[in-house]
Amino acid sequence: MSRGFYIIANDKVMDHAIALLNSIRLHDADTPIIMIPYDDNYHKIADTLHKYYGVQVYEDLEFIERLSQNLHQTFGGQFFARPNQFRKQACWFGPFDEFLYIDTDIVVFEKIIDNLNYLATNDFICCDYQHLGGIRNVFSSKVLEDKVFTETEIKDIFNGGFWGSKKNLISENDLYETFAECAAHPEYFDFSEKTSDQPIINYMLLKRIPRRFNVVRREGKAPGNWGGTHHFQTQGKILFDPTVNQPLQYLHWAGIRIQPGCPYWEIWQHYRHLNPALPVANIPAPVEKTQLQETLDKVKNQVRKIKKGV
Repeated sequence: MSRGFYIIANDKVMDHAIALLNSIRLHDADTPIIMIPYDDNYHKIADTLHKYYGVQVYEDLEFIERLSQNLHQTFGGQFFARPNQFRKQACWFGPFDEFLYIDTDIVVFEKIIDNLNYLATNDFICCDYQHLGGIRNVFSSKVLEDKVFTETEIKDIFNGGFWGSKKNLISENDLYETFAECAAHPEYFDFSEKTSDQPIINYMLLKRIPRRFNVVRREGKAPGNWGGTHHFQTQGKILFDPTVNQPLQYLHWAGIRIQPGCPYWEIWQHYRHLNPALPVANIPAPVEKTQLQETLDKVKNQVRKIKKGV
């Protein structure tokens, strides 16, 4: 049985991918990694990640193009903020019998592939506390009102940046049927903060894969992992969650721009520069907004709320 990682990337996220790969290879020199191209601008990153980390490009690029075309035909060109995020669904059809998908805005602090051991008794794993925030950024209240899902089922919603499963558990037809179902009921989903694939993929998983496990529900509890959590403590070059008295498994800067001054910037810098053969990252500090710009932003936010009827 083969195991491996999938990532999705293009040249724009070179520095993020290097930080992630440095952290993976620090704990795991051997598990194979496949990169799914986010778009056509991926040749520079593909060469770099192959040279230094043995990363291979996903072989069936025709499938990725077919998936993209079907998505566009079903939803149109304006429905999703980042429709190419759906390309990560190529994971179901790649070479690995069991796989772990990881976003590039993550660094890991352990041999993270070992989380696939939970697939011995489950068909799908995730590892986050997305569910504690309710259904925001995934579903609207209509899924409960219309009894699409139960209160118990929606406690299994997850962040689409870190998950694992088994090859061919979802078929290509399953994907397209899910697209059609969701396109017929846009009122079921929360895209207010420009999430793309996450609501649709949560819908598919809750509908089609009953044997699910969130690693944070393991015995003895589990640490948090979101970069917006402020109570993590730095211990050497890893982070520690004092609420459960455990080191973090990984840190995910979901929704946070990785730049000087962002949460846990020093941690990201450390992992980005672990490989001395690669040039230093050049990420400028954010430009401070003038008082006029801040006022204009507040006005824009108020206008958005009015349009949404908030």
